[in-house]
Amino acid sequence: MLGLFSRLSLAEDAHVDDTARGFSGVTLAYNVASEIGVDAVVKFAVSCGATVVKAPEKVFWGGYSGYVADPDGHLWEIAHNPFFPFDEHGHLVLPE
Repeated sequence: MLGLFSRLSLAEDAHVDDTARGFSGVTLAYNVASEIGVDAVVKFAVSCGATVVKAPEKVFWGGYSGYVADPDGHLWEIAHNPFFPFDEHGHLVLPE
């Protein structure tokens, strides 16, 4: 799925300065089935060398997310969106 947001909105969501050196205005998102899953993935990413940019928290749109930067500085949003359910195989089901 491709989600498009303004640079300013994305920076605000990630809690980074939109003029910060290294912020390209692009993030990758990894969606999981629960808030506990977000915490677990963030913890795993940190154990692999990522740094927490925004600790997981409840967000205004009704979900739960956090951001990490991988060792190359790319931002990853780890998110639980209660409006995007998963099927019996663990695949994200997008609304039609």
